[in-house]
Amino acid sequence: MGKTAGRTIAIGIQNFGDLIRKGYFYVDKTDFIRQWWESGDSVTLIARPRRFGKTLNMSMVEQFFSVDYAGQDALFAGLSIWKREEYRKIQGAYPVISLSFANVKETSFASARERIDQMIADLYIKNNFLLSSDKMTAADRDYFQTVCMGRMSEVQATGALYKLSDYLFRYYGKKVIILLDEYDTPMQEAYVDGYWPELMSFIRSLFNASFKTNPWLERAIMTGITRGSRESIFSDLNNLKIVTATSEEYASSFGFTQEEVSAALEECGLGEQKEQVKKWYDGFIFGSQRDVYNPWSILNFLDTGVYAAYWANTSSNSLVSKLIREGSRGLKEDFEILLRGGVIRTTIDEQIVYDQRNGSEEAVWSLLLASGYLKALSYTPMERLGPEEEQFYELALTNYEVERMFRSMVRGWFVESGSDYNGFIKAMLADDVKAMNAYMNRVARDTFSYFDTGRKPSEEEPERFYHGFVLGLMVELQDRYVITSNRESGFGRYDVMLEPKNSQKDDGILLEFKVQDPEEEETLKDTVKAALNQIEKREYAAQLLARGIPKERIRDYGFAFCGKKVMIGTVRTV
Repeated sequence: MGKTAGRTIAIGIQNFGDLIRKGYFYVDKTDFIRQWWESGDSVTLIARPRRFGKTLNMSMVEQFFSVDYAGQDALFAGLSIWKREEYRKIQGAYPVISLSFANVKETSFASARERIDQMIADLYIKNNFLLSSDKMTAADRDYFQTVCMGRMSEVQATGALYKLSDYLFRYYGKKVIILLDEYDTPMQEAYVDGYWPELMSFIRSLFNASFKTNPWLERAIMTGITRGSRESIFSDLNNLKIVTATSEEYASSFGFTQEEVSAALEECGLGEQKEQVKKWYDGFIFGSQRDVYNPWSILNFLDTGVYAAYWANTSSNSLVSKLIREGSRGLKEDFEILLRGGVIRTTIDEQIVYDQRNGSEEAVWSLLLASGYLKALSYTPMERLGPEEEQFYELALTNYEVERMFRSMVRGWFVESGSDYNGFIKAMLADDVKAMNAYMNRVARDTFSYFDTGRKPSEEEPERFYHGFVLGLMVELQDRYVITSNRESGFGRYDVMLEPKNSQKDDGILLEFKVQDPEEEETLKDTVKAALNQIEKREYAAQLLARGIPKERIRDYGFAFCGKKVMIGTVRTV
């Protein structure tokens, strides 16, 4: 918690009432209540990146509608929603069931079930006043107490929210509002830890009973990072309104707009930092709303005045790292473009199907877009496409904070061989071929299998390693070189050009990777010769020469691979 020139910046408070009562810094998002209520949608799923105010907004909705907060006008007085007389009349007027799956991060289905069961039991315990209601039958009370003890069969557990809705409706005479925050957290864990099918069966039944066949449901909101597939999680929910990053609905309700950030910076005496803050933290796009900032980074910057990767470091990026590291050549080549500040054009599917992500570039880009690491600069809406046309998106890294996170992630790939990897780079810059060979063999030994998915033939491992290696070069040498790769190289060949930013100081460098072909090359030295001949034959130096770098300042290196063995040579060494 920090004190600035304006209101106190309280970090990590996700309870709406606490922020308001204590006068902490708060950006008014209460118009979301009006927008949602006027939409008339039965069940709304809102997908937004982590730390974008989803939990705070759910707390706000609960405290606006719930009978538990009836008469607490002071919470909303002076805020946008309270300016509308018709909404003052429905504050505190509905029974609300609110729960979050944010902490369901278990390694097995049994433990995930147990945690969800306990959450449901806690809801029943919270509402145990219903046991004394004359609206409850003896059978109702027996069921209620069974749930309270957490001793539920799967049928009882999946129907528990449905039954609680019934009990609350009988007691209050009004249908319930159900709020489920971070609905997809257990699904991501189930994918990573291998219990996806069991969890899907349970969740599908729970959602069907709670949101589809529930006659006592007034409205519902679910939030998460990803949009699940109708074919998997939501197969029975035809009453579901899905809002993703490309949807127009609620575009400014999650995250801070440019106007909101500018006002906050002025309030905190940081108005002169607007351009730098924009470089670091702007860039999110929701629907046609551009210049959206992630709230977590902005609040932390307002608190400290220090630029850092706050949002990108708030949770593990291990899944993202794994998908890129083990990705195909094409995926890594596109990732190179993104790291250089470029734009890729690709098809994606905003319906994330967790058990279909293996080997799919489209699925990886979809996940990165949903997670906020990429932004969609443009795309063609489905209604404008012909029956045979595919929907393409132009994607870029969201902002400087995200770029720094990815560069740090790539460095992490070589952490086990860190000194050897850095030693290789120094040796290459010094044109020390002997040292390059020693270091590169140790790097390959330590990290080679790290780039293998374990699902592909072993002969494809070298290519995954090459491309990860080149990304590492990009990250480490970005200040001195512009690094590009030959996109036309076939399997086993991956040409790399290092164009010096200061040609008076540094040489131009060409690298050619080649896997040994035993039918054509008896030794690795033969493979090195073939790689160097290819550089010469295809005139890869032409671009460097055109940039004014003399031929004697251009160095060629041939890399020959056979399994984890590497041999590097130049014309003078072979």
